[in-house]
Amino acid sequence: MTSSLPAWAAFAVSALLLQPTGQLQAEPLPPPSGLYAITSRLELPHLERWAIERTTRVCLPGPDHSGAIPVPVLSANNPFDQCVATDVAIDDATLAYRIVCPRRDAARAHAVYALAPGTFAGRVAMVMGAKSMTMTEVQHARRIGDCEPAARGSVARF
Repeated sequence: MTSSLPAWAAFAVSALLLQPTGQLQAEPLPPPSGLYAITSRLELPHLERWAIERTTRVCLPGPDHSGAIPVPVLSANNPFDQCVATDVAIDDATLAYRIVCPRRDAARAHAVYALAPGTFAGRVAMVMGAKSMTMTEVQHARRIGDCEPAARGSVARF
């Protein structure tokens, strides 16, 4: 006569044996890199129904510690060409940074993105300098390929 464990006990023991011994922690996602189709919409307070979506192809170079803005502001006539990114933080699946411009009373912005493999979505809250005009650019992107070596950092509207 052989003694056997009940089925539930055998299952519980095998589940305990298969548990990892160390703490598992998710690696933070890197900032997006590659060629992306980014759909953006500029929202102005109290004028949401007039927001028009536009899709732009952008080659994002990936992690950069030189102060370059990780994801450009795509709205027409924006004042962020001479600005830099500061306080860049990547935490799990979130990328956040501030955009700071060199002049007194210059425009400034704060960007927050949710990152996922091959996609990202975010909002850039902008204050247009001395005018105190506020607006938000909403972006949704999907990766469509690798960047051509000559196209890194370029923006193509379509």
